[in-house]
Amino acid sequence: AVCYFNPTPCKDPPDKLFTVHGLWPSNLNGPHPENCTNATVNSQRITNIQAQLKIIWPNVLDRTNHVGFWNKQWIKHGSCGNPPIMNDTHYFQTVINMYITQKQNVSGILSKAKIEPVGGKRPLVDIENAIRKSINNKKPKFKCQMKNKVT
Repeated sequence: AVCYFNPTPCKDPPDKLFTVHGLWPSNLNGPHPENCTNATVNSQRITNIQAQLKIIWPNVLDRTNHVGFWNKQWIKHGSCGNPPIMNDTHYFQTVINMYITQKQNVSGILSKAKIEPVGGKRPLVDIENAIRKSINNKKPKFKCQMKNKVT
C-alpha cells in the first residue's frame, strides 16, 4: 500500500514477500503515541540482525538507506513502546520474532491461501479468512491508507 500511494517509485523485494511496514504501540483510547524520545538507533547493536531486517522490513523507497528508515520508525514508534519494548535492539528483534513465528508470518499465511503480492486486487474477506484460519478464528484488525485518509 505504501508503494501504491507514494509518488516515489518503490523497489519491490526480489522474492515477492509481504513485508513489514511498521510496529506501532497503541493506546486503548486515543491516538497512537509518537516521538516519545529522540534516542536514535545504535546501528552497531543491530548489525547482526540487519540482514533479516532488510528482507522482512526493507526501505522500499530507498534500498540504499535501510538504517535511516529503521531509525525513523524507532524514533516515531518504537521509542513509545517502553514498557515492554526495552530499547532499539529489542524493538527490531520483536519485529523479527513476530514475522517468523507461525501465527504472525503474514507472507506465509497468505501464500498458503494462494494470495501473493504480485499486483492486482483481492477481496478483503479473502485476506481476513486466510488470517483467521491461522489464528484460531480471531478477527484481524486492518488499517487501510488511501492518500491522506485512513480507514
